[in-house]
Amino acid sequence: MEGASSSAAGGSSLAAAVQGGRGREPGPGRVGATNIGRLRQGKQQHATRPGVGAISVTSWHLRVFAAVVALMGCLLLAASLAMSALHQVQFRNAAISRNFRGLQELKQSIVRREPVEQIMHARLLQMATSALTKNGSGSEDFALWEEPYKQARKWKPCAAKHSLADEEPDDETNNGFVLVSANGGLNQQRVAVCNAVVVAALLNATLVVPRFLYSSVWKDTSQFGDIYQEDYFMKYMKNDVRIVKQLPARLRSLDLEAIGSQITDMEISKEADPSEFVKSILPILEQNGVVHFLGFGNRLGFDSVPVHLQRLRCRCNFHALKFVPELQRAGSVLVQRLRQVGGMQTEIDKQLFGNNMLDQAFAEQDDGAGTGTPNRYLALHMRFEEDMVAYSLCEFGGGEEERRELQAYRETHFPTLALRSRNTTVSPEEQRSLGRCPLTPEEAGLVLSALGYDRRTFIYVAGSQIYGGAPRLRPLTRLYPNLVTKEDTLTADELAPFKNFSSRLAALDFIACASADVFAVTDSGSQLSSLVSGYRIYHGRGRAPTLHPNRKRYAQVLSEEGSIAWGGFQKRVRQMVDEYKRVSTRPRGRSVYRQPRTPGCMCRAGGDGSVHF
Repeated sequence: MEGASSSAAGGSSLAAAVQGGRGREPGPGRVGATNIGRLRQGKQQHATRPGVGAISVTSWHLRVFAAVVALMGCLLLAASLAMSALHQVQFRNAAISRNFRGLQELKQSIVRREPVEQIMHARLLQMATSALTKNGSGSEDFALWEEPYKQARKWKPCAAKHSLADEEPDDETNNGFVLVSANGGLNQQRVAVCNAVVVAALLNATLVVPRFLYSSVWKDTSQFGDIYQEDYFMKYMKNDVRIVKQLPARLRSLDLEAIGSQITDMEISKEADPSEFVKSILPILEQNGVVHFLGFGNRLGFDSVPVHLQRLRCRCNFHALKFVPELQRAGSVLVQRLRQVGGMQTEIDKQLFGNNMLDQAFAEQDDGAGTGTPNRYLALHMRFEEDMVAYSLCEFGGGEEERRELQAYRETHFPTLALRSRNTTVSPEEQRSLGRCPLTPEEAGLVLSALGYDRRTFIYVAGSQIYGGAPRLRPLTRLYPNLVTKEDTLTADELAPFKNFSSRLAALDFIACASADVFAVTDSGSQLSSLVSGYRIYHGRGRAPTLHPNRKRYAQVLSEEGSIAWGGFQKRVRQMVDEYKRVSTRPRGRSVYRQPRTPGCMCRAGGDGSVHF
């Protein structure tokens, strides 16, 4: 722009000079100032001619020069405007491009943050998916829902019989009071209660209704009366052991720890013989009139307990402990909605719900539906919560982030275990090969698909929050989309009374699992799995099958994933599960709560109608 202006100015001055020279005799210096070379050449060529010729040539040149300068100015101006417009277009395009890249990067960031499926056995999962899809329209084997061994029906409950004479214990020979503060969650506390009944009878003492300790893991303040019917419990057991709701006033003010009456788990062997209680605890009880067991986790053994005391255990666990009416009613609604039919169906229902089975619960909820054939459902106890995963010292495909997270959990909740894991080398691979790792949802789904349960199977998932959340659960839902929990089945209002009480929520899981057509266990060390399995054996009349994979054998099968065919995988899984279903008496060292086919608990019917063990 600046070049165009100066050229125009130069053209104006030349035109003025031309006008000024007209009408008078040209001087050699006045006109030649703009183009000296041409003026000198013109003078030499036209020296004989007058000044008019010189003036004419010079004016033409000036006009041409002015036109050229003007044209160049216009061209420069147009070029400048074009460059400015092009720059604005480029700037706008660059801004749009930056915005587009920003959106793309945002989408990619969102995709990166979206958790992906946690898959450990991709090849087997693909084969299982293919098999379920292929057989999706076929008819399911009815035998999958039946107890395979008919001899299971020959076993009958026998613990309802009183173990002692049909009279209340004599207060005059009573040695004092047994107080128990049980630790753990619902199922650990249930075992502690029934063990306390046996110990009180063994020591000829009065049992105070047990208290439940608050746990930093379970975070539940519930007490015995919030979960079980206190009066029913006391009345049912009154002919076996005297039970009261609290210590007498004279003993309540005592500092039990100071007088040596507080007994911790460190002072009693795990699964101790009855003789240990007689030798170590009875003298304290006789001296102070009271003993307080603090914790009382698995402190009484099984094999050395006399039959009459073993019966007490079973009377307590299978008969005396009834859930409070609020839990019974909520549990009955839960089961009826799972079955999609109202009313009682089994002996287990009668034992669980008593007079609190809401026959019309499902019908009222679903506008009169639910009067046809019951829907079969399988209950799966997925013991894959963070505490179980952390305690196992196993790895589940989550890499370094998973290791850090689980170690931090151990530091808070299992400090002794955390110290051990820091100071000694624990091989996750060895833990898995020894069968010490809980099954993932993916591994549980592979078992069910290998057994032949089709894709439409209705599955109730029991347990707390699955470690890893939805990404960890997704491989199971890919195989079996009809998965529900108590939160899916009951309304928010129905769950509200139990929402902040983990033990009461666990009681609903207990009910749903015990009443299921089939119960699938994923962790043999779980107390809920143990208690539910035993409850189904005791009250199931041989019609309540339980699936129980052997984790050690299953780990061996999974280790061959790279080469095993689907048919081979199915065969080995079915053999593994079938072995557990075989009917046998309780093996030595096993829990009577899990396997009650033992003297004092269950009796076997003979072919002649007789009943014996």
